Amino acid sequence: MSTKPKKNVAQVAGKAADLGAEATLGTARIILNTIATVFLIIVTTGLLFTCIFAYYVKTCLTGNLDVSLSDYSLAESSIILYKDTEGNWQEMVTLSDTQNRIWVDSEEIPKYMKDAIVAIEDKRFHKHKGVDWYRTIGAFFNMFLTMKDDFGGSTITQQLIKNLTGKNDATVQRKLLEIFQALEFEKKYDKDEILEWYLNAVYFGEDCYGVNSAAKTYYGKKLSELSLAECASIVGITNWPSKYDPFISQKQNKDRQEVVLRVMYEQGKINFEEYNTAKNEVLVPVHSQDEQRENTIYNWYVEAIISDITRDLMSRKGIDKNSASKLLYNGGYRIYSFYNPTIQNSIDAIYKNLEEIPKPYRSSKQQLQSSIVVMDPFTGNVLGMAGGVGHKNGNLLLNRATDSTRPPGSSFKPIAVYGPALEYGLITQNTLVKDAGPDDIALSGTSWLPNNADYTYRGIMKVRDALRLSVNTVSAQILDKLGTTTSFEYLKNKLGFTTLVNDDNSYAPLSLGQLTNGVTVREMTQAFASFVNEGVFTYSRTYEKVTDKNGNLLLDNPVRSHVAWKANTAYNILNMLQSAVAWGTGGEARLPNMTVAGKTGTTSYNWDRWFVGMTPYYVAAVWTGYDINENIAIGGNPAAQIWRKVMGPIHEGLENKNFPYPAVGGDTRLFGDLLNEWEIQEGIATPSPPPEAPAEP
Repeated sequence: MSTKPKKNVAQVAGKAADLGAEATLGTARIILNTIATVFLIIVTTGLLFTCIFAYYVKTCLTGNLDVSLSDYSLAESSIILYKDTEGNWQEMVTLSDTQNRIWVDSEEIPKYMKDAIVAIEDKRFHKHKGVDWYRTIGAFFNMFLTMKDDFGGSTITQQLIKNLTGKNDATVQRKLLEIFQALEFEKKYDKDEILEWYLNAVYFGEDCYGVNSAAKTYYGKKLSELSLAECASIVGITNWPSKYDPFISQKQNKDRQEVVLRVMYEQGKINFEEYNTAKNEVLVPVHSQDEQRENTIYNWYVEAIISDITRDLMSRKGIDKNSASKLLYNGGYRIYSFYNPTIQNSIDAIYKNLEEIPKPYRSSKQQLQSSIVVMDPFTGNVLGMAGGVGHKNGNLLLNRATDSTRPPGSSFKPIAVYGPALEYGLITQNTLVKDAGPDDIALSGTSWLPNNADYTYRGIMKVRDALRLSVNTVSAQILDKLGTTTSFEYLKNKLGFTTLVNDDNSYAPLSLGQLTNGVTVREMTQAFASFVNEGVFTYSRTYEKVTDKNGNLLLDNPVRSHVAWKANTAYNILNMLQSAVAWGTGGEARLPNMTVAGKTGTTSYNWDRWFVGMTPYYVAAVWTGYDINENIAIGGNPAAQIWRKVMGPIHEGLENKNFPYPAVGGDTRLFGDLLNEWEIQEGIATPSPPPEAPAEP
């Protein structure tokens, strides 16, 4: 029998409790050690990630963080202006390339517009420092949950940077760069500057960039004139331009506008009365889509301005045509033109209405075309023009007034033959010349001699009658004495013709206007204007100057002129051409109660008909013909008929004036084979009367 004492039950229980406690403590230690280890791993990983991220920022992003507004220039549309009847400058048209933008300063942007864009796009804009961390963190979580790398959350500052830099790739790297750029950006620029640039940069649909272009496009108003409802309507477009464009869907734009207004109210930017009034306001966009597209078609005058400024930019800056065009469309220029709406309206009333264009008596598959330029002879200012008939249905079409060259026919005689011969003292109005055929007349420099249009000869006649009746044989004889080279150089050096070619230095081109390529209507207008301006030739101008949006002068286009004729030469030509209109070939251009001088022109096969007319106020040249040469089957001279229709209304109410009377001079007997005094006296005593239907080549 064992004598060992039995263990106390309490002792056993206590030992078990101790063992349990030790086990519990051990477990706790393990858990704590695990937590500490995990924490250390997280901290170490975080520090490592931070170091790696800091290194990445330093090496990969730091060099790209500096975004300066001075380094960027938003493409901005240029504006062509004209003076109204009261002398105030008005906008005529906006020239835009890929981006239709008209810059507007912050103080000109309505508060409603600023509040609306902030409310709907970035409600903490005035509180954050470039990045809204609430939205950014939420966007990051959204990115990881959806496994997409486009997480949104951009502030207005970030969106502006994206617009300026053009970086729009949906990557984490780009987003990180944008965040750090925004933080740096707001250290340099205040909120008002950022908002100004953003509202000028953002896209509003319909090729509109910036709120100013949007205001004009959608509501036809100045930005400052927009109501709260219209501001909210325009701001609503930015979220989805193709969906919320009011020209596409007024209902969807209205729905979005009400969202913008509600958010503005909830954020305390407007009160309930303003919210309710704006919500109930009926929105009326000013254009349908078709009307909007039609407004992008420039008129003939605008295209002439575009051509002139492009040429001048190329010349003065030494750049090519493409670069000059980019500057013009995207430079935000202010172009001060000489466009005269009253004169242009008179032109358009005839040229846009095909019923006003003379009709041929023989049918043709082509529309009879015409072009006109009206000019102030004293300044060279082009006041109106048309480059074709009917409604213009596209841009950069052939402008028959400035770009198309056509032979001028007999309308060339006053500037190529009679004017220079008078200038050099070879003739006077009373010089006697024999109108006869090749059996009686021989030219010294050629065996050629033209026929007259009616194949009849009038014998001995005065120079003034020869010009009045447009006699070909007399023109050829005067040119023979003058010399073709003298005439040719006079046209190029004194009268501004740039379209002549060397082959034009010959008898037929110069004496009859049968040029190789031809001249432009604009060239003819400015050449004849020298007669009205007492012999002073002035280059034509469509614009006065070009400035930037701040008024700094970029291009100056002053009057450029020189003396082309003695004043008395100009007076003599005007006197003879006044006779040509009064009872000669230009009778169809006569105006009631207004002095008119002018010259008609017709080319071989009746392919071109011209009239260049002058009054004491204006000069205008008109060409008519077909784009593909064809006989003009119209009674009389359609160019003179159109000239009268256009210029009649322009001169209504103007006081009639006379041209200065010339010192004519005595007879000279230098031309033709004058047989005897009896023949001379007979020719003087019985001058040929004007024919019933004046004929000319």
